[in-house]
Amino acid sequence: MYRTDALICLITLTTLLATDQSLLAQGRDRYSADRERMVEEFIVAEGVENPRVIDVMRTVPRHLFVKPEHRRLAYFDQALDIGFKQTISPPFIVAYMTETLDPQPEDKVLEIGTGSGYQAAVLSGLVDQVYTIEIVEPLGERTQRLLKRLEYDNVHCRIGDGYQGWPEHAPFDKIIVTCSPEDVPQPLIEQLKEGGRMIVPLGERYQQVFHLFEKVDGELKQTELIPTLFVPMTGQMEELRKVKPDPLHPSLANTGFELDSNSDGLADSWHYQRRSSLSEDAFRGEKALRFENNEPGRMAHILQGLAIDGSQVPRVNLSWAMKSANIRPGQSTRELPGITIYYFDSKRIPIDRVTMGPWLADQAEWKQFTRAIEVPRQAREAILQVGLNGATGVLYLDELELTPLK
Repeated sequence: MYRTDALICLITLTTLLATDQSLLAQGRDRYSADRERMVEEFIVAEGVENPRVIDVMRTVPRHLFVKPEHRRLAYFDQALDIGFKQTISPPFIVAYMTETLDPQPEDKVLEIGTGSGYQAAVLSGLVDQVYTIEIVEPLGERTQRLLKRLEYDNVHCRIGDGYQGWPEHAPFDKIIVTCSPEDVPQPLIEQLKEGGRMIVPLGERYQQVFHLFEKVDGELKQTELIPTLFVPMTGQMEELRKVKPDPLHPSLANTGFELDSNSDGLADSWHYQRRSSLSEDAFRGEKALRFENNEPGRMAHILQGLAIDGSQVPRVNLSWAMKSANIRPGQSTRELPGITIYYFDSKRIPIDRVTMGPWLADQAEWKQFTRAIEVPRQAREAILQVGLNGATGVLYLDELELTPLK
């Protein structure tokens, strides 16, 4: 009788432990639904098609690669501050760069990162070996511990100057640079295998464009892709940039949307364009920007960053021309067309924002607007966002200009 009771107790205890482990596992993965939504809304819907890339984006726990206070935002398509003036890239950008790289199971990949480790974790499930160089020491140390704890055993992490690459493990089948040099560093060119691919965001501090390079007969074949906005390398390499931003004379680039250097139908200099296209129906010149959205809550916008010193530029003037049709709120009454300027301090921490709009009433004909805007004294950077912002309908925009006021 004693043995029977003991057996029953043992079976019961085993069942309870299994149940507890199951619940614990569910608790650890309570973000799975958020990841699925992220993949469907921000990755698949935006054109990423590689099934292996899509699958791995569903599995990597992005919330563990951000600050605890930002975990509620981990699965939205936005960059997040990770400290030391660095950010973790938006999920779409990670998926886009990964797909463009065309990762293969046998590849050895070099990744130059700013410190989060998220891109390396994504690559881990797609290739044979990942060598990641994190440029910011405290972030790199944290990343090393996290990657080890999560058992990404094929990821090898070091801290140092990413521009120098990792020569003792070269050549690499693929190289991915997730911070923005002004030009392709020569060591990375030398360490790319013949026939290999490298994706790099190149350009000035606030005006970068993704470039895909393929090594053919020892030379790089270059393809210009979409505009982007990345944090720069830190320290000396950033100081050695030939073209530096001028925070005393803030301005926007391609304000009339006339430039489209790679003829992809998207305006140059504007980043993270969603459901926007160039139109010949312009207020001035030959082109304007056209947004169209028919799904409430879906983003249709553009962004551009700029340097601005609020201690020296206390006010700016913003002007634009617009017209619209069939505008309806998105999933909430706050999802309406407008312009928002986000301000950041010297540590790239958000400090304020100002909004022009919302624009609910249809504007059948072109009309020009202007507004004087106060700049926070602590501001050192700004990002301007304009678009439908989750609303449905059609919005035309032209001659969007920002100028400092004395």
